[in-house]
Amino acid sequence: MTMQQFMQQTPSNMLVAFGFGYSAQALARRLSARGWACLGTVRTPDKANALNTGSQAAQVVSLADRFPVPAGAHWLISAPPGGEGCPIYNRFKTEADTAATITYLSTTGVYGDLQGGWAFEWTAPAPASARAKRRVLAERQWQSTGRPCRIVRLPGIYGPGRAPFKRLRTGTAQAIIKAGQVFSRVHVDDIACGLEAMMDRPEALGVFHLCDDTPAAPQEVIAYAARLIGMTAPDPVAFETAALSPMARSFYAECKRVSNARAKSALGWFPVYKNYKTGLKQVLQAEQRAKADIDE
Repeated sequence: MTMQQFMQQTPSNMLVAFGFGYSAQALARRLSARGWACLGTVRTPDKANALNTGSQAAQVVSLADRFPVPAGAHWLISAPPGGEGCPIYNRFKTEADTAATITYLSTTGVYGDLQGGWAFEWTAPAPASARAKRRVLAERQWQSTGRPCRIVRLPGIYGPGRAPFKRLRTGTAQAIIKAGQVFSRVHVDDIACGLEAMMDRPEALGVFHLCDDTPAAPQEVIAYAARLIGMTAPDPVAFETAALSPMARSFYAECKRVSNARAKSALGWFPVYKNYKTGLKQVLQAEQRAKADIDE
């Protein structure tokens, strides 16, 4: 679909995804199959050209170019924030007055450390890291527009191409042990289903969590992934001595369980992949099918 064809579509069935990344592409595939017109933005012309060649789910444009933002479209924002909050808000806040709905993808990191306790949608943010504080600022920017707004706080995202299998095969996976540590997770397909439900229910506003039903310790996930591909799990490594980047180490500084009760109640959404076991099985099958297609 060309930009001209995109602009001729019915606005109520238009998605503009500012930041056409992993989750936005999964949503666009679902909506385009239903006849929606989807527009995605990326940072560079080269990335836009590559995506337009390889994907028919959306027309992709570069933020370096000028392009019209259709009035009445639904907005999805997943671009990471900077020191001044969300760069999309700072550039497009005037055009946001015409958005049908605004959905901002944030992170459960805004809750800080709950020492294993549950984070609910009404739990007050208590960001500890500079990264999480920028997220809270971005959330508040979008909430201030006066447009129908949803804040979607996501935990760790996985799916085809984003699972432990490659790291296990290359010997870079670590089974990190920290007493009491658990993380919530979400399969990318469950994110796409939840966002699609929001597009179908423009009256559903406020904060939502899209996550699985079963928070789990990271070493359990690594061990199960290893069993799926017939490998021995890596030896346990204490968190204190593990080789981790500063960002990875900061994730382990916080421990929480994330509730998805409001999404279930308000959206009629339920995760297909209720725990990491069902999710990892699907990921492995999808990656094996993709490899078989390439080999043919």
